[in-house]
Amino acid sequence: MKLKYEVNTHEAGKTVKHILKTKLELSERLIKRLKYNDKILCNNEPVYITASVEAGDIITVYIDFEEENEDIIPENILLDIIYEDECLIAINKPPFIVVHPTSGHPSGTIANALMHHMKTIGMNKKVRPVSRLDRDTSGIVLFAKNEYVQESLIRQMAEKNFIKEYLGVVHGIIRNKSGTISLPIERKPGSIMLRHISDTGVPSVTHYEVLEYLNNGTFLGFCLETGRTHQIRVHCQAIGHPLIGDTLYPFLIENNTGLNSYKPEPDSLYNKPENPTDKTLFSGTIKRQALHSYRASFIHPYSKQPMDLFAPIPEDINTLLEIMRK
Repeated sequence: MKLKYEVNTHEAGKTVKHILKTKLELSERLIKRLKYNDKILCNNEPVYITASVEAGDIITVYIDFEEENEDIIPENILLDIIYEDECLIAINKPPFIVVHPTSGHPSGTIANALMHHMKTIGMNKKVRPVSRLDRDTSGIVLFAKNEYVQESLIRQMAEKNFIKEYLGVVHGIIRNKSGTISLPIERKPGSIMLRHISDTGVPSVTHYEVLEYLNNGTFLGFCLETGRTHQIRVHCQAIGHPLIGDTLYPFLIENNTGLNSYKPEPDSLYNKPENPTDKTLFSGTIKRQALHSYRASFIHPYSKQPMDLFAPIPEDINTLLEIMRK
């Protein structure tokens, strides 16, 4: 991958490093790595990053490092590839598979499958996740093929220019056709995994829209403004409409709401469903939380063109919807 920039008259006298940081948006860390590997050129000649530039100079950067990732063993696992180019790859992750190896899941992950895929096409690259999903959540996960692309996409997320949309089916009828759940989330005391709503948590914002009313359930579209661990699941539980199939965040038990001293506004959408659905009703239909990462929208780090990626609704959620429409 090659980045190029032509210096204009207003930038004459600036340093190469200034151009790299402000125009090519390279991080300090990546600039150092490029410098030590002689990957920075001015007019096709190696150049010091402290050198001054002149109008018309062409700054070229080659981001083509060979990388080894010995911690992740390639495994021949089938991948559902939504999109791939020299910069990134988007995978439609099925449920019941972990994105990245952990102590509890050292193999059989999307990252293991991706390492095998890249070896097959002759690429020696690290696995660089941009987005992650819970084990039982399906849908789009994105990986960058180099450090520049990863940094660019993470920066878009931080600047809220990366749109992530989800589809989910919740218990009960949510009356408001659209709205925003803004409740702070933190790790639950005594638990490594669980999160809960707390007035000492970090700001967390989930926008929702009703897509369809079902038989004692609601099909929702979610758009995340923040990306906290288990955010949608925790927010749905907190408003009394947990995701169907969610065993970690089911209906809150009376007098143990998990809200601590945080109290939602009265007469808002934060009300228990009028007729809570039997939690065991759909246990044979869907064996996980009914949540799917449906859409990812961002600016391509290299081409600068808008990207809009979609992952079709998986079979188990489609079956659930069919049953709940009857």
